[in-house]
Amino acid sequence: MASFIIEGGHRLKGDITPQGAKNEALQVLCAVLLTNEPVRIKNIPNIVDVNNQIQLLRDMGVEVTQNETPHDFTFTAKSLNSQYLSSEAYIERCRQLRGSVMMLGPLLARCGKAIVAKPGGDQIGRRRLDTHFHGIQQLGGRFIYDEAQHLYNVEATQLKGAYMLLDEASVTGTANIIMTAVLAQGVTTIYNAACEPYIQQLCRMLCQMGARIAGIGSNLLTIEGVASLHGTEHTILPDMIEVGSFIGMAAMVGDDVRIRDVAPEHLGIIPNTFRRLGISIEKDGNDLYVPRQEHYEIESFIDGSFMTLSDAPWPGFTPDLLSVLLVVSTQAKGSVLIHQKMFESRLFFVDKLIDMGAQIILCDPHRAVVVGHDHQRQLHAGRMTSPDIRAGIALLIAAMSAQGTSRIDNIGQIDRGYENIEGRLCALGAKIKRVE
Repeated sequence: MASFIIEGGHRLKGDITPQGAKNEALQVLCAVLLTNEPVRIKNIPNIVDVNNQIQLLRDMGVEVTQNETPHDFTFTAKSLNSQYLSSEAYIERCRQLRGSVMMLGPLLARCGKAIVAKPGGDQIGRRRLDTHFHGIQQLGGRFIYDEAQHLYNVEATQLKGAYMLLDEASVTGTANIIMTAVLAQGVTTIYNAACEPYIQQLCRMLCQMGARIAGIGSNLLTIEGVASLHGTEHTILPDMIEVGSFIGMAAMVGDDVRIRDVAPEHLGIIPNTFRRLGISIEKDGNDLYVPRQEHYEIESFIDGSFMTLSDAPWPGFTPDLLSVLLVVSTQAKGSVLIHQKMFESRLFFVDKLIDMGAQIILCDPHRAVVVGHDHQRQLHAGRMTSPDIRAGIALLIAAMSAQGTSRIDNIGQIDRGYENIEGRLCALGAKIKRVE
């Protein structure tokens, strides 16, 4: 198991460019199964979760060709290996990769049947699959659950469009339903659909392939089914979670950091949420510039009441960055309540920050009060274990700002979401060493 050894106290200075968006990549990679023609995808992040998804496509019989760079691939799903799709090897790989659940819709639309195992992923609490299943059932999918093996078998002789009101604006659930509906007969209307930039990008790619989708960017999608889709070329957006992570790093240990090519129009309220902590962020064309600040002060609400920052479905603040906000708050001037509404175990990593000297009260699994140090007291080094991707990057930020040398174990979790993170940060002045 790999670990990071981090020598704290080194300032970051210079330019850094975010990778392609992980969550978008996992969706559009599943969409290549909807056509037998070549689909070229650029700006694919070279990270563990995405590479595992690409390998799964290869094993399924998809022809995968790397083009000029490790971030540019062409996928041709001319014929799929039906024997592999019912094998124990396929089922076991699906269990290890959460993104595999989004293959359910494309496989059902393309082949008329699919098997999906209860997927793995982060240990951040329960993540429901009901939205996926209820939506696909309304389109004509018939599910049989194998309780002994925790497998979901689904079949459909003819998918037909339907009106549906989702009880949860699930991003992956919406993606799965969209990919099922584009080849269904008739019109599908999805109300309370997720509308994150990832979903918008998936819809645009499908429309380039011949799908007919109206309402892109809203929570009401109308999909007119077509008989078939063709190939296309698609470029993945910069990863807004990485952009937010770099803003947090620049605030804590930055000495003038420029984050390049961030596609600011797709960042939503992320920059403004960090500004509410008092962090100065300047937009310069397609870049964000974060100058060095000796102090940043948490705002109060307009009536003077205590600042609360919470997550919500898009266009609200993404839950993937609350861990970073929490760490950055430890060195702000003032206090803030961090309210993690969407997942039940994502705040448990704060125990490790408390051990490092942070002043945090964990009220319950969803709420934590942070009393900022205003840089008057530095965190001290410690040994930690990364429980999930986002907590892992938050712990890395804490370790970079801490006094002394820290160790973070189980960094395979960080590798699942961040490409060569230690190399890119060391190029800015960090001191991070990977050890086995």
